Amino acid sequence: MSENSPAIVLVSDPLAESGLEMLRQAGLQVDVRTSLSPAELIEAIPAYDALIVRSGTQVTADVLRAAHKMRVIARAGVGVDNVDVPAATRHGIIVANAPTGNVAAAAEHAVALMFALARHIPAAHASMAKGEWDRKSFLGIELRDKTLGLLGLGRVASHVARRAIGLDMQVIAYDPYVSAEFASNLGVELAPLDRVLAASDFISIHLPLTDQTRSLLNAERFGLCKKGVRIVNTSRGGVIDDIALAEALETGRVAGAALDVFGEEPPAADWLLRGHPGLIHTPHIGGSTSEAQDQVAIDAVAQVIDVLAGRPARYAVNAPLIPVSDVEIVAPYVDLVETLGRFLTQFQPMHIQEIELKVHGPIADYDATILKAAALRGLLANVVEERVNVVNAAIIAEQRGIILSERRQRHHYERFENMITLKVQSKGAERTTFTSVRGSVLGGEPYIVAIEDLWVDFLARGHFVLSWHTDQPGIIGAIGTLLGQHDINIAFMHVGRRSPRGEAIMVLNTDEPVPPDLLAEIDRIVVTHQARMVSL
Repeated sequence: MSENSPAIVLVSDPLAESGLEMLRQAGLQVDVRTSLSPAELIEAIPAYDALIVRSGTQVTADVLRAAHKMRVIARAGVGVDNVDVPAATRHGIIVANAPTGNVAAAAEHAVALMFALARHIPAAHASMAKGEWDRKSFLGIELRDKTLGLLGLGRVASHVARRAIGLDMQVIAYDPYVSAEFASNLGVELAPLDRVLAASDFISIHLPLTDQTRSLLNAERFGLCKKGVRIVNTSRGGVIDDIALAEALETGRVAGAALDVFGEEPPAADWLLRGHPGLIHTPHIGGSTSEAQDQVAIDAVAQVIDVLAGRPARYAVNAPLIPVSDVEIVAPYVDLVETLGRFLTQFQPMHIQEIELKVHGPIADYDATILKAAALRGLLANVVEERVNVVNAAIIAEQRGIILSERRQRHHYERFENMITLKVQSKGAERTTFTSVRGSVLGGEPYIVAIEDLWVDFLARGHFVLSWHTDQPGIIGAIGTLLGQHDINIAFMHVGRRSPRGEAIMVLNTDEPVPPDLLAEIDRIVVTHQARMVSL
């Protein structure tokens, strides 16, 4: 193909005509081939500069190996589970999605489910369809003057909040990774989880599914809810414990629930909540509107056009390539900074408002943009609904009112030639002990070398029990004995202390995670401060 020939775009799944027309107007050659077998796709893909998919096409490592000209793959939708993103990254192919195109649709569906619960709309319709006229059985409630509790305050939840406020509802939210200022600008009050549960007449869930959020609404937390609460879930099914929800519906603690997402999709035929009279369920259609389908197509196509024109993709989901000349030096510090962020997120969860990244030593001479993005990814990736990567991390932080600053100290630190300090602050809140962590790269591996201002030295991979206590005889032995009694093996131990019998931190590397109940026992031993479990 000549230098002036148009780039060729393969559209391998059905795409709204509005998106196809955009491609043509941009002067691109468009091939719509929606019935390719895997073998046919591998055979065809070498001819294309860009690929647009939905959920049907599986973009495997084999496909990517054959995609010699490919510069960008765009998913007209949110998830990219059908694209081998690491393989695409290795081949220098940008992968982009369209995470905002169905936000309004998803928010409206959540509100629609609230109305359906409040006014018994599905049950009333079913009654009428059977020829009944039963007005007394369907006495409803108004949304006006009720309190809506949002679990998560990301993109969709923010839209739900605006609509709820327009319905004269009070909105309260739990999201440890959103600033009070961000929430206030939406007209939303931030509060701890227990308070949100206790105060809410309706609860709408907008959380990612992580180890921290799995079964977040369990029997214990349903017990904290206001009697007669109504639950809506349009985020991820596993956030609710189905057995606990069934029990809460039976006791009346939960007056009704509306689910658009499920732990298993589609739910099994014998799913215990199927057909429950207190439940409304829809087949994961939160983003399924004609407008949303148009918008995700437009968003995906716009990024293909941008990348082919040499501009960045707004919603790229994989990392930009580090210049070849810098890879050997910079790449290990990207891993280190992300690890430091993941450490702080687990070790001291807080309402993040300010982040400071300080680079010490010769590494400060390199562009720190990717290091800042890696810090944000480490801090936010497992705690916000959106997918966070080094491309969109700054956008997500800005949306949440998080300020990120950078400092450089080019002369090397006394103990290490290169070192990174990551400091997280929560303005206006009571200052916590653990707000900063320092790390370095030794032998190509990430090491944590200080927590707050106490020097430590351990490879940041594995499971760790950390205790902050006053240095005194017996604490280390007591914790070791307790772990031994529970068959938890200790790989190594490191202690950093300010002075003899002063403040100290102990780091124990264990072969497996310490369960919460055992960690609570350790916390009772370390009576002066606290114990934490961190997995890296």
